Amino acid sequence: MSQRAIVTESRFARGLLIGSALAFLGFFLLLPLVAVFSEALKQGVGTFWDAVKEPDALASIRLTLLIAAISVPLNVVFGIAASWAITKYSFRGKSLLITLIDLPFSVSPVVSGLIFVLLFGAHGWLGPWLSAHDVKIIFAVPGIILATVFITFPFVARELIPLMMEQGKDDEEAAVSLGANGWQTFWHVTLPNIRWGLLYGVLLCNARAMGEFGAVSVVSGHIRGLTNTMPLHVEILYNEYDFVGAFAVASLLAVLALVTLVAKSVLEWRFDYHHGGAGH
Repeated sequence: MSQRAIVTESRFARGLLIGSALAFLGFFLLLPLVAVFSEALKQGVGTFWDAVKEPDALASIRLTLLIAAISVPLNVVFGIAASWAITKYSFRGKSLLITLIDLPFSVSPVVSGLIFVLLFGAHGWLGPWLSAHDVKIIFAVPGIILATVFITFPFVARELIPLMMEQGKDDEEAAVSLGANGWQTFWHVTLPNIRWGLLYGVLLCNARAMGEFGAVSVVSGHIRGLTNTMPLHVEILYNEYDFVGAFAVASLLAVLALVTLVAKSVLEWRFDYHHGGAGH
């Protein structure tokens, strides 16, 4: 059947649908990006760089990078382990594990932050013990890491589980039958097969870790120069009517989003190319 036979809409209908989609993207995606960069550079490049190099802004950038550098590797380890267990073995509680992996998608980030406050806050379940041992989690970097890990841990696992299910266990079983141990099977068989899906999950996880607001806002305490990530710093500057500073830091997050979008498209293309090539 030809492609022309499949398309039943008129040329006017197709043009209307395409035009509506482009208008929607322009209004909700391009226009906000243009507004962010135009406001950030409104008073010149010098003012923009002064806002970015301001000590509290630099502290928020460093903290954001630190949080991502810790939470993403932790989620990679968890995502690979959970995906391996779910797709390669049968055990009691598998459905429960899959449900728990999806939990951060169904719970508001603010509620997630409140859960950690309930557990580790001064009046929480573990608060008195933590205070007695001079361990600070809430309103400190460890609390931000915990909240970020919780919010982002589904991304890697959710990319790998369907991919590894589709690939099955034949390659691993063949490697084991040839004498490979568990680590050799993982490094030389499983990892090469899932590398593009893994990179895609890492990319999404990293983007969410750097841009998370709700859960981090609850557990951070908004301490300038100490516990403010970039999104929190943007909020503070905006509330103080420092619009140039707010949009300058926001533009860095926008650049991150654009880089993520380009990398996502490249990885999707590479994954489809290799996955499609493997199927022929």
